[in-house]
Amino acid sequence: MSEPKLMRKTRFVCISDTHNASPNSAFKLPQGDVLIHAGDLTNQGTYSELQKTIQWIEEADFEAKIVIAGNHDITLDTDFYSQYGLYFHNQDPQDPSKCQELLRSASILWLKHEQMRVTLRSPTGPRTTFKIFGSPLSPAKGMWAFGYGPDEGATIWNRIPLDTDIVVTHTPPKYHCDEAKERRAVGCEALRQSLWRVRPRLAICGHVHEGRGSERILWDLDDSKIKYKEKTIQRWEDPGFGNKKLSLVDLTAKGKAPLQNDGGVGDTTCPEKPLLATISDMIINEPDSAKFKGTAKTGILEVTTKLLAVPTESLPPATRGQGSALPLSQRCDLEALSGRFGRKETCVVNAAIMASSWPHGQGGKKFNKPVVVDIDLPVWD
Repeated sequence: MSEPKLMRKTRFVCISDTHNASPNSAFKLPQGDVLIHAGDLTNQGTYSELQKTIQWIEEADFEAKIVIAGNHDITLDTDFYSQYGLYFHNQDPQDPSKCQELLRSASILWLKHEQMRVTLRSPTGPRTTFKIFGSPLSPAKGMWAFGYGPDEGATIWNRIPLDTDIVVTHTPPKYHCDEAKERRAVGCEALRQSLWRVRPRLAICGHVHEGRGSERILWDLDDSKIKYKEKTIQRWEDPGFGNKKLSLVDLTAKGKAPLQNDGGVGDTTCPEKPLLATISDMIINEPDSAKFKGTAKTGILEVTTKLLAVPTESLPPATRGQGSALPLSQRCDLEALSGRFGRKETCVVNAAIMASSWPHGQGGKKFNKPVVVDIDLPVWD
């Protein structure tokens, strides 16, 4: 039996939907180890907008800075911009390649529907490691970038590897931090279902400004009758509301209620294919992400069918999302459950900085604080 992994607190400062707002004006950035921006850096993705935003992100003092795009960052979606760009910038057409080059910064990890390993190596930092998946996609609504249709969600979100620790998406999952100003849930059900299967420690999002906040989902893995079932939902009360305190979500063992998630990857491993690709593979396969430098080391992760308890092709589609008590039934979602019952809980965080939505109404734009998350992660050394 292997010894328990040494865990250490790692602080994530989570923001989204800044829409050209910057620190020290609309909001303040607390100190932390990792900065995560969950999309909508700008209003319309122009070069000048992106340049200003990327500049303050580059200057921010974090060991790792991880960014995804959002539906308003239209020049970062090349296909969308080639078709619809002139509807936004007919007087001043933008160059998507120049805009995208801004995000290929030496100090920023830009994720485009992909997973990476991040290893914090600073001698003064927590020296922890985690696997993070990031995607700019959201359900299509109106003429905005990175949209997908109602029948495409399952295919899109089934690509999240099961060993992911942190999922960053622009869209929220359905029914979690996704209540819009019309008082209805506008998140993605297919993403919620994928989160049941993956059960990451954190799911960070934005997009729905009024949904800002956090919820802890305790997944029901035992029920064999209802698919993708949730056992309990615990809504966060912001300790920083109306005062100068941090908007803190404490998931650590030293806190009052540590997160019930051990990050287990399953029963079997694949000796023929190492989990962490070589540096040469990383450079060949992901030239953009490979430019990420600094003390936070990254590497490509890949989950193959050989990493699963049973081959994917032997699983009937009808079993997806099906729970089971132990011992596992052959009629449950073996891929998602086998050896992974320690992944019981996920904390969802909607980190929207913009508190109001266009046209913003009386009083103009309103802003939220960043959401700070303290969580225990495995130490790599």
